Amino acid sequence: MLRYFFLLPLSLCFSTSLLVAAGGPTFTDPKEATAKDPDFITQGEYSGNLDGKPVGVQLVAEGSGKFAAVLYPGGLPGAGFSGDKATRLKGTATGGQITLPGLTGTMASGKITFPGGTLSRMNRESPTVGAKAPAGAIVLFDGKSPDAFLDGKLDGDTLMQGVTSKQLWKNFSLHIEFKIPYMPEARGQGRGNSGCYLQGRYEVQMLDSFGLEGENNECGGIYTIGSPKVNMAFPPLSWQTYDIEYTQAVYDASGKKTANARTTVKHNGVIVQDNIELDHATTASPLKEGPTPGPIHLQEHGTPVRYRNIWVVEK
Repeated sequence: MLRYFFLLPLSLCFSTSLLVAAGGPTFTDPKEATAKDPDFITQGEYSGNLDGKPVGVQLVAEGSGKFAAVLYPGGLPGAGFSGDKATRLKGTATGGQITLPGLTGTMASGKITFPGGTLSRMNRESPTVGAKAPAGAIVLFDGKSPDAFLDGKLDGDTLMQGVTSKQLWKNFSLHIEFKIPYMPEARGQGRGNSGCYLQGRYEVQMLDSFGLEGENNECGGIYTIGSPKVNMAFPPLSWQTYDIEYTQAVYDASGKKTANARTTVKHNGVIVQDNIELDHATTASPLKEGPTPGPIHLQEHGTPVRYRNIWVVEK
């Protein structure tokens, strides 16, 4: 049975990375999403064995009981998946039953039971969530005041998108936690979009990329420069983390760039960008490339992405 999954024809595969946003409801509170959309508590990550082989499954809600299912041989991304090609299917999950091409299972008590085995729901948490700012760090946001940012606004004890730090940096380490909204009927770049701009120049994308391929315009990607080594996106409304090391570009006395900026990015504790060169600024960046220090910019892209626990260590 498991072998059948991973040999399905390409006509059954899907990718949402190129689809246009379809609108629909937007949820920023897990309690509200649970109360109003039964698909929310079904969507998520599952892990177990099918036909005696370990497998991870991500169920991605697409609205009205429709789901995308991504099957990973060996386990979930960052937890056993070896990087072999995942299998992507479309199916439905309603009334305690999940139906995928060639396979039907039952859902109860956080488990999915197929004829070949049982998968249990996994609620993973980043190992760096809640990380405390070390001695000497500059705390930009601790849940109390948005004053470290231009136009900073709060949603309860979280920071809203569309802000730029008042302080500027050259080389730094950054910790930031972010939460993507649940938008089951939206697609692609319309599904919970923001970005963390390093020095206001280079965008580390923030997007609901749960179950997607892992492209440069998806979560963990450096926009137009580099795709993540592995797609570590958690389901929407989960708190996720970026831990970023950034080294600015080098310029000579005449203003000519002699070395590109570089960055290493950990997404939910896993390295997804490893000392990658940033050879050009992102098109929508607030600042052009140059030798001057720059801010942390959290992009406004029309959807309610939220942030907390933001701190910087200057190097």
